[in-house]
Amino acid sequence: MSIARASNDPVIAKKGLVICHIGDGKGKTTAAMGLAARASGAGLDVYILQFVKAKPPKDGGKRESGEWPLSNEIKFFDEISIPSKLGKIETEQVGSGFVGILGDRKERDLHIREAVRGLEIARKIVAAGEYQLIILDEILSAVELSLLTEQDVLELISLKHADVHLVITGHKRYKKIIAASDLVTEMKLIKHPYYKNVLAQKGIDY
Repeated sequence: MSIARASNDPVIAKKGLVICHIGDGKGKTTAAMGLAARASGAGLDVYILQFVKAKPPKDGGKRESGEWPLSNEIKFFDEISIPSKLGKIETEQVGSGFVGILGDRKERDLHIREAVRGLEIARKIVAAGEYQLIILDEILSAVELSLLTEQDVLELISLKHADVHLVITGHKRYKKIIAASDLVTEMKLIKHPYYKNVLAQKGIDY
């Protein structure tokens, strides 16, 4: 696909982008994590904050209903020894797992508190400008679930430093967020094994 650019438009060599991955198809988080690896390879420091998805149980405890295992790309980022020539990758989870589905029996207030806590962390990270790439994975899902608001995300975008890249992911389109983004990709669902009763596969889906 070619994108026309007016000949009199100025060429911008460097700009911190707002990147939005949306849609019902698989690949939003996968694309964001691939970008994290690419950015680190380019020497950029990366911060990944995951909303909704549950953090690992403490002290080897069991997962509660509605929680899914930590995605293995996060385990990889957390456990690899990063040589100095690569950018650092830091990760954190602020969520208690699925909300109202797949066995979730937690009080809704707990999910809201976790999302709001994540929002406060995100504000500090985005405003500080310490990282060159910030990924707010599933933050749009938190909006879809009414744990956060569209305005919360727009305020985060407004806090972004001019040279910092910000990635946000989720399913639903939000017109104002799309308008505030520089790059928007929609993953369209065509076929998925879940609808043939095939569960998520380790190393592929998480």
